[in-house]
Amino acid sequence: MREITDEVKKVIIGKDEVVDMVFAAILAQGHVLMEDVPGVGKTTLAVAFSKALGLETKRIQFTPDTVASDITGYTAFDRQAQGFTFHSGAAMTNILLADEINRTSGKTQSALLEVMEERACTVDGRTYPLPEPFAVIATQNPTGTVGTAALPVSQLDRFMICISMGYPSLEDEIKIAKNCEKDYENVRMSESVASVIDGEELLNIRKYVKDIFIADEVYDYICRLIRATRGSDYIRLGVSPRGTIALTKLSKAFAFLDDRDYVTPKDVKEAFEKIAPHRIVMSGRASGERISSQMAIKKISNGIKAPGIKKKK
Repeated sequence: MREITDEVKKVIIGKDEVVDMVFAAILAQGHVLMEDVPGVGKTTLAVAFSKALGLETKRIQFTPDTVASDITGYTAFDRQAQGFTFHSGAAMTNILLADEINRTSGKTQSALLEVMEERACTVDGRTYPLPEPFAVIATQNPTGTVGTAALPVSQLDRFMICISMGYPSLEDEIKIAKNCEKDYENVRMSESVASVIDGEELLNIRKYVKDIFIADEVYDYICRLIRATRGSDYIRLGVSPRGTIALTKLSKAFAFLDDRDYVTPKDVKEAFEKIAPHRIVMSGRASGERISSQMAIKKISNGIKAPGIKKKK
């Protein structure tokens, strides 16, 4: 599967860990939230993945006047057919890039929640299943930017991981500058990224990832990590059971990318530090001691003893 990420890395310079994390989330049937400033390559990343995976992608720019039907679609009367016809929205695709989701209304965000969770759109009482595979790569500007509002925890919980691309290093930015005419125009980018697999193959890989073995001791480790977030003095609201599911799935994806058919505690620990920070609400004590969500999760992962590895027989 390295061929897929290698194709994406042709146009995403110096962000190998981000590319690998997004791919792991896609394999684990999860959605990705990227909190970053404009212009660091979030759209390019989504388009590159859709090309390498042989998938269709659509992009929707969230603004205060974006409405739910822009996502789910709508029905309109067709004079020729003498009946109502469904017109699909942006969600009717394989990879949906939802840009700046914290600029739009709560009602529109709720429509996005539906397609993320149900993988279907409900319009005028009728449900339309989305294409498979399906994944959302959403972006949000840092809270405090003009016109933005913090997303509720219930919405953040629907994303498997929340990551940031960040600015490139000096060396990587020099490479970007040198190749801007060659590799970083959208048209040329699509030409440089080759399709490695197609949607059907991705679905088969997802089935394999789903069946990766987890020992009982590792399941116990997963749940002890999650439960520790609910008893920390630094955390007011811990990780939900949905987070437990996300941790289990992402741990399997990490094992697959490491060419193993079983999950190790190392997979779990690394996945925990990716799925947990955006799912928790920090306490007043954390604020007073300047403890960030990432720091709190790191303390928990370092404080919970990992079991020995038990391979599948």
